[in-house]
Amino acid sequence: MKFLNTIIPTTIPTKVIENISIIFNGTKEAVSVPLATFETPLWHSTKRGALISQKSGGITTIVSDDFMTRSIILEASNSFDAFECKKWILEKKKEISTLVERSSRFAKLHDIHIENVGRLMYIRLAITTGNASGHNISTKAADEVANFIVNNCLNIKYVSVSGNYCTDKKNSAVNGILGRGKRVSAEIIVPKDVCETVLKTSPQKICELNTKKNLVGSILAGSIRSANAHYANIILAIYLATGQDAANIVEGSQGITFADINGNDDLYFSVTIPNLIVGTIGNGKNLDFAAKNLELMKCDPYNSYSAKRLAAIIASTVLCSELSLMAAQTNMGELMASHIALERERKNAEQ
Repeated sequence: MKFLNTIIPTTIPTKVIENISIIFNGTKEAVSVPLATFETPLWHSTKRGALISQKSGGITTIVSDDFMTRSIILEASNSFDAFECKKWILEKKKEISTLVERSSRFAKLHDIHIENVGRLMYIRLAITTGNASGHNISTKAADEVANFIVNNCLNIKYVSVSGNYCTDKKNSAVNGILGRGKRVSAEIIVPKDVCETVLKTSPQKICELNTKKNLVGSILAGSIRSANAHYANIILAIYLATGQDAANIVEGSQGITFADINGNDDLYFSVTIPNLIVGTIGNGKNLDFAAKNLELMKCDPYNSYSAKRLAAIIASTVLCSELSLMAAQTNMGELMASHIALERERKNAEQ
């Protein structure tokens, strides 16, 4: 197993998008965001969205939930014993909460959801984990809780510390409904004239496309609680730049884009991401490039709000690129023409 000791440096092209105008807790800031990607047009598209944020009064953000989840599987002798154990667990929520807090100085029990399937029990623990994304913190807490239940309930045996009801790095409805990581929204009102001069389209065209593409198209495709154009592109680019667990892009890219006509025929545009898993401390964040990029975004790991700030910045950057892409797709040929122009530009520069 010598290869485990071999580290091969991997370089991903990274550029900084400057001056995204974001409103945090009522305060407007100009934020710089690093995007690590091989898809050159993403930088230009997001930059155009950043310009829109400046000309439209800023992007307002809110992080409404913040917890990591882990689901234990236990097995009873029969469905009756499983049902009785479920009742007992909910009655012992206070004791379980204490156990969770003892497992880590960052961990606090947020909620418990239990689904029984015959004699099988799926216990989904939602745990706040401070500035850490919380994978290991929640797993350690789940181990403690599983041990407590098995030792105190008759005819209950351990199956696994993770039962896919979490749900980790897989597409699911439960994450969209109950949340996993940070539930974050970003919104903006774009004046009609800004749409026309900068985005080369109209609020009406963007709204119509959002309905026909993101909503109806996603339903037709069988998407699970998701209706967006390309959240994954931007989320992954920031994940890679800041040392996040990139596999969480699976649930992280779930989300819904909403567009409407506001007063004076202006465009209301929002993105909502219910499963954004990010941290500013933990594995990967201490790497030199990741630490510098987090510093660039003022996501100091010693600030108790820094992981939420990072989530808000990601959602705002997603909005910038989502809006720019949607605008481009209202005009026939614009998307392909821009890709060809920008990718040839990069190829010529390399030569």
